[in-house]
Amino acid sequence: MTRAGRPAGPLLLGVRHHGPGSARAVRAALDAARPRAVLVEGPPEADALLPLAADERMRPPVALLAHAVDDPGQAAFWPLAAFSPEWVAIRWALEHGAAVRFIDLPAANSLAMTRAAESEADEDGEGEPGAGGPAARAPIDPVAVLATTAGYDDPERWWEDVVEHRTGGEAVDPRAPFAALAEAMAALREVYGDGGHRRDAVREAHMRIQLRKAGKEFGDDLAVVCGAWHVPALGTGTTLAADRALLKGLPKVKAELTWVPWSHRRLARHSGYGAGVESPGWYGHLFDAADRPIERWMTKVAGLLRDEDRFVSSAHVIEAVRLAGSLAAMRGRPLAGLSEATDAIRAVMCEGSDVPLALVQDRLVVGETLGQVPDSAPAVPLQRDLTRQQRTLRLKPEAQERELELDLRKDNDAARSRLLHRLRVLAVGWGEPAESRAGTGTFRESWRLRWEPELYVQVAEAGTWGTTVLSAATAKAASRAASATALAEVTALAEQCLLAELPDALPVVMRALADRAALDADVGHLADALPALARTLRYGDVRSTDTVALGEVAAGLAERICVALPPACTGLDADGAAALRGRVDGVHTSIGLLTGTARSGADADGLRERWTAVLHRLAARDTVAGIIRGRATRLLLDDGRLAEDDAARLMSLALSPGTPPADAAAWIEGFVGGAAGGGMLLVHDERLLGLVDAWLTGVPADLFADVLPLLRRTFSAYEAGVRRTLGELVGRGPATGGPAATAAGTGPGTTASGYAPGLDEARADAVEPVLCLLLGLHDDPGPNGDTLSGRAGRAANVEEPLGATG
Repeated sequence: MTRAGRPAGPLLLGVRHHGPGSARAVRAALDAARPRAVLVEGPPEADALLPLAADERMRPPVALLAHAVDDPGQAAFWPLAAFSPEWVAIRWALEHGAAVRFIDLPAANSLAMTRAAESEADEDGEGEPGAGGPAARAPIDPVAVLATTAGYDDPERWWEDVVEHRTGGEAVDPRAPFAALAEAMAALREVYGDGGHRRDAVREAHMRIQLRKAGKEFGDDLAVVCGAWHVPALGTGTTLAADRALLKGLPKVKAELTWVPWSHRRLARHSGYGAGVESPGWYGHLFDAADRPIERWMTKVAGLLRDEDRFVSSAHVIEAVRLAGSLAAMRGRPLAGLSEATDAIRAVMCEGSDVPLALVQDRLVVGETLGQVPDSAPAVPLQRDLTRQQRTLRLKPEAQERELELDLRKDNDAARSRLLHRLRVLAVGWGEPAESRAGTGTFRESWRLRWEPELYVQVAEAGTWGTTVLSAATAKAASRAASATALAEVTALAEQCLLAELPDALPVVMRALADRAALDADVGHLADALPALARTLRYGDVRSTDTVALGEVAAGLAERICVALPPACTGLDADGAAALRGRVDGVHTSIGLLTGTARSGADADGLRERWTAVLHRLAARDTVAGIIRGRATRLLLDDGRLAEDDAARLMSLALSPGTPPADAAAWIEGFVGGAAGGGMLLVHDERLLGLVDAWLTGVPADLFADVLPLLRRTFSAYEAGVRRTLGELVGRGPATGGPAATAAGTGPGTTASGYAPGLDEARADAVEPVLCLLLGLHDDPGPNGDTLSGRAGRAANVEEPLGATG
């Protein structure tokens, strides 16, 4: 016996990773044993980083990040939460002056073994690296096996009942639960051996060697905190020579380690140790709640739901606690667990709905906690520069996804935009562009931001390009320009360089762009490349960037497209025609931007006229695919370059009896499908709707099934209100050649659609001043000497509702 009556030999504390019950038991056992040294499962290269765990700025969850120096993408994490037994052991040792060390296989070996396993899997064609082929046995989950043996169908529930719900007031030896768990694991290992965990043999050999070394220094006054599965192997009587033989010849790489912030959301995934936790927020609550955990949990839930404007009273909390306890008693559980608490919350606080319950699951059961690491932790230079910019720009990394609206006219917002675009060049996916809620102007940008721990690995990979975000993005953009083979790839890169403000990379990209544009004669490639150039020129105006050379290249591409597009639109199959229809849309939008941009280098009027002539040829040529002819007609009509009578004539020709139904349906899809406002065009123009209706009702029954998928795809894209209005108009019988007769139920002088045949100027004059006030226009005197405010006041007194019939 040793001091305090402890049995001889090291104190082996087998735990479940990220288990709050294990964490509490470890703390109690360490308090009772007071060992001189604590050995923890983890990579020994991180021993120098352990003192940082005592820094008050270190806030879990955190993780040890190891990556290969020559390949930063080859990385591994060792995550630790506040309720992880390993973290509790480390903090206990630092607080009590005990030595603390990691004893697992070095990261240099584990990273190299992972790389070798992945290479072997790639050669063998196996999807699971290191799995040992199709006949390899899947690794067992010892907790699941014990739960099944005990008659539980849910391992989490068994673990909660046996470990997490143990009360702390029992007068028992704090080492007793570890002895019982070790005995259970020993029985499992007798049956399953290594359980399919192929690396465990070498890992456990290294742990035994480190245990022997520590024993020479501290004697038996040691405590070992490791996964319970390893405890039987650490207590076996193997020889030092046998263990060294297992470690001989292991592959090795040069590795670097540091602490990085982790998150509860990321902890919930199966990674790192392979010990993902389904409910880290709940486990954190169990660890922090000294007493009455269910009552405190229900109070948290009530606070969250109240913040979301749901009515939850104290009576709801009391009733939910009672129901959770009753459910636990009915299910034969010692205490209410997460499943009982969730069922009670759904029934009492959420009124049976899973919608608010999903919020509880996301915000509390999983949680949004993001850890913090002190600045003194090692980091690659690029990470330090990024951290500095994040603080300067007040862009705090957050685990929860959030929207960020930027106004590029403000210096700080413009700097934020540059940083996010530079990170996108470096493939660091912190922010993704989103559709702006504030409008579509070029001075606005909207981003979706979410910081994931894996981004530290991406930053480490990007660190090979430079020591700062600017230098790394510049170097990578120049390298991509030199290696790019597709014209669209270079134009997209030019757009990225402009948005990221990379002046040193832009000349290299421009040279590559000019070379690719001169050699590429494929009109599809040219059409794919033009939109990015047009957007780049628009952003150049916003960001005050000199883009004259870029504008000349864009104008040249547009001219070549105008020449080559008409021949390319003939002889296409359905898929090719649909793809080229999208390119026509892109070119049309791009030419609109080019002719409206002073820096485009284009003859605005001449280019617009040439493109209009191209659209006219496409709309009138029978050999062009129907979907492209319909789109060209629609674009001309929207731009005012085609009279409504001419559009109706083209539609009547396309829908004539001599046209195959499939071709006619494709023309309709091109004309009213895909573009915004296609449905409203039919609502407001009864002639066009009448032509479509007459053609559709005339399609033979045996051919209707062939065109139905095209029509369904076209009209299903409309909003529900537009589809309903079209149905009402067709039900009333819209006119096919002119203004419809007055329909029953409508006012005098109106058509079946409810729209008057002409403009009622008196009613329009009554609406105008109200609109001017809403838009904040000047209060100038009208032609009769009265002001807008005066006319608006009189308009407000009009008894008949404005717009009732028109």
